[in-house]
Amino acid sequence: MIKNEKIKASEVQLTGVNGEDLGMMSRDEALALAKQLKVDLVCTSLMSSPPPCKLVGASKAKQEALQDKQKARKQEQGAKVKELRLTPHIEDHDLETKRQQAERILRAGDAIQFVVRIQGKEGAQAKALLESLLRDLKHAGSPRTGIQLSGKQAAVLVDPQ
Repeated sequence: MIKNEKIKASEVQLTGVNGEDLGMMSRDEALALAKQLKVDLVCTSLMSSPPPCKLVGASKAKQEALQDKQKARKQEQGAKVKELRLTPHIEDHDLETKRQQAERILRAGDAIQFVVRIQGKEGAQAKALLESLLRDLKHAGSPRTGIQLSGKQAAVLVDPQ
């Protein structure tokens, strides 16, 4: 982010503190106006001529820069896969809690792997449980894999939308 005297362009397209368009003006006039209002002059893009600039309060400019950095870092890392473990005999209230937790994770942009631990002949119950969870979370995510029954567990991977 380029601020104040570091802006090298001779003319800028200026936007006010409240988003109002102040038009084209010289960099020196824009800097004088920024000092008069006790705010910073921030260049939003160097790709156009004249560069668009806006008047922003000092603390707000720092906060925006920090948020941009955090977004870039999160996009760089990509989605994580979080695992939620269940049993076929889960109580209704506990299942609702797990469903809400899964919805929050999916909305945050991370994937979920549901794992249901099975003993003996509980495979059909585990599959039915996972199918109902997938139905309930259809609006927040879509399954990447089908329901996989293997030995002591049933699993399904759900991606955010």
